[in-house]
Amino acid sequence: MRLWPAALVVCCVLLSPWLQAATTVKGVRIWASPDNTRLVLDLSAAPSHKSRRLTNPERLEIELADVSSLNLGPVSGSAALVKRVYATRTPSAATAVVIELSQSAAESIFSLPPSPPYGHRLVIDLKPQAYRSQSPAPVTEVKSVTPLPAPKIVTPSHATGRDIVIAIDAGHGGNDPGAVGPNGTHEKRVTFAISQMLMQMINQQPGLKAVLTRTGDYYIHPGKRPDVARQKQADLLISVHADAVKNRKAHGASVWVLSMRRATTEVGRMLEQTEQHSELLGGVAEVIKDSANERYLAQTVLDLSMNHSMVTGFEVAKEVLRELDKVAHLHKKEPQAASLAVLKAPDIPSILIETGFISNYNEERLLKDSGHQRKLASAIFGAVKSYFEQQPPADSMFAALKQQGRAVPTQSASVGQTAATADRIHRVKAGESLSKLARQYGVSMAQLRQYNKLRDDNIQIGQVLRIP
Repeated sequence: MRLWPAALVVCCVLLSPWLQAATTVKGVRIWASPDNTRLVLDLSAAPSHKSRRLTNPERLEIELADVSSLNLGPVSGSAALVKRVYATRTPSAATAVVIELSQSAAESIFSLPPSPPYGHRLVIDLKPQAYRSQSPAPVTEVKSVTPLPAPKIVTPSHATGRDIVIAIDAGHGGNDPGAVGPNGTHEKRVTFAISQMLMQMINQQPGLKAVLTRTGDYYIHPGKRPDVARQKQADLLISVHADAVKNRKAHGASVWVLSMRRATTEVGRMLEQTEQHSELLGGVAEVIKDSANERYLAQTVLDLSMNHSMVTGFEVAKEVLRELDKVAHLHKKEPQAASLAVLKAPDIPSILIETGFISNYNEERLLKDSGHQRKLASAIFGAVKSYFEQQPPADSMFAALKQQGRAVPTQSASVGQTAATADRIHRVKAGESLSKLARQYGVSMAQLRQYNKLRDDNIQIGQVLRIP
């Protein structure tokens, strides 16, 4: 009887390698972006892996040392680059995940530790070596936005100049859901919906043009998003987010701008990279060599650019807060400075808008409501238009109109109409209230009261109201 404990110890020692080899693949997720495809292997434990490329057909084989099962779990998503994903047994009896490709691609593979709502992950980024622009996989998680009605506009004669370009960055995306509300609402869905609405409003405004940093449900590193805006020659970058904290009572919107510490650091990094001089200086960098003396000139030019961007971002942020205050509660009434990667570009004025706290039960409900989303987008649009009416880029159509003493045309004005006569008219019906009409038309009660010179919230059946 005394031998049993010792025997059990021996058995445990002999079996320990098998007991440790309990790592499993819980699922595979695939996302496609315009220039990159990402696969994520969800694992039960930290992975130990090695990879190799195979041809005829083109494929990438990833050997997982601690995985014994050939079951990959559910495979979700699709991409033009990925033909199929399957598991096989290697000559060493290990499990390998094989990614069969439609063409040769360069891979970048790295592991991530657990981060709620996800556990251990192995991430595989694939970029076609003979890169050709490809459309991202269809977005299934984000509902499309109902297009706004086509506007009738007046384009004043003799008004020439370029459009002012606004880059809209929908926060998070793909395998990064962002914050998750108490009822499961993903931040990435809210930000994409609001960004789509804002893009439509801006693109219906003569003299303004909107571009999205991401056009579907895929991930872009925060530090790369300003690069997308720069490629589009954006005059302003707006990053849309929804906040989250442990305190469920926290609520309200806020607007963030670049902190001096972050900007100075990024300028220093940009100076170390000659290739970015040309992008930042619009060609001036081609005559700036990297000698010790001439680098001072580059520093001076970049400092001036950074200062202009920060001042512009701060002024736009204040305008956005003024407009948001009409449709939502403000968590912070002044712009806040932060070292956020998406605000890093010293050459592009940038702001980050926290549209509310998705961690708050009431605001989660509001943030996923299309009517509230449209109100937020409308407030941001109004702020952007108002700022650039006062401070337009010199070569823009807005600047030409300002020089001529002409007003910027509105979206809804028909030929020969003024903004006042183009207002919507509503005749009050039984059962309607001012709050109900405010929700219906996506405006605030305060706007309706002020616009119609009402003393209180009481309205009468048959009363005619103008809707701003």
